[in-house]
Amino acid sequence: MKSSAATVKEYLASLPADRRAGIEAVRRVILKNLDKDYDECMLYGMIGYAVPHRVWPTGYHCDPKKPLMMAALASQKNNLTVYLMSVYSDKSERAWFEQTWAKSGKKLNIGGCCVRFTKVEHAALDVIGEAIRRTPAKAYIANYVKTLASTGRGPDGKKLKTERPAKKVAAKVAWKPAKKPAKKPAGKVAKKSQRKTARKSVRR
Repeated sequence: MKSSAATVKEYLASLPADRRAGIEAVRRVILKNLDKDYDECMLYGMIGYAVPHRVWPTGYHCDPKKPLMMAALASQKNNLTVYLMSVYSDKSERAWFEQTWAKSGKKLNIGGCCVRFTKVEHAALDVIGEAIRRTPAKAYIANYVKTLASTGRGPDGKKLKTERPAKKVAAKVAWKPAKKPAKKPAGKVAKKSQRKTARKSVRR
């Protein structure tokens, strides 16, 4: 559920005791493994872990005023949820996450980037912590820029200008109609024919 709390402290205080205990347990694991270039803050009505503008001034390309979120933690209606953007945006990271979670023996309930569990005891906290540790801010930014580039966009999310291919100019071929042979006057043709006939007669 989206919260209107302005601070993490206010958010935690607004939760029922059982939910608060679960969220705090996951939060401790995240903070323990979080790279120094991330900040904990309230983001999208949840506890967010994001690359602040002091590290990545461009911010999130869909809303540059917001920092670039890497993970989040929330108490939803039916479960506790951890959002891991690194697992969502990197196929190899997702494969590692799913395989490692499976080894823990605990059931994985995962969507695009959200890992859900009804009780903290159902979560593989060490795997969540390792996923956070494996994603330092610089590496996360590099992958984020790479993903944008693959869709033809720059780091700010704007479409990159591509050079238009030069238009093919059809070669102009000089064309002239074939010259028709000039017609000889009828009188000259008749005289020439008569001379040929006379020569043949003499030869005979």
